[in-house]
Amino acid sequence: MKKFNLKNLDCANCAAKIEENVAKIDGVNSVSVNFLTTTMKIDFDENRSDEIIENIRKIIKKFEPDTVLEV
Repeated sequence: MKKFNLKNLDCANCAAKIEENVAKIDGVNSVSVNFLTTTMKIDFDENRSDEIIENIRKIIKKFEPDTVLEV
């Protein structure tokens, strides 16, 4: 399980959409986005971390363009 900060996350609905879509990424076992603490806890296949993190960034940009995933 890894924890990432979501800098500039300011939309609760967007946070829910990000969580829902990240959960669909192949290799992601579980994900939880906390809007109040602007964090994402995620359990994923460590062997595919670069690919998964890139997909997460794309999803974030789609729903909340100003948000930055801090790895």
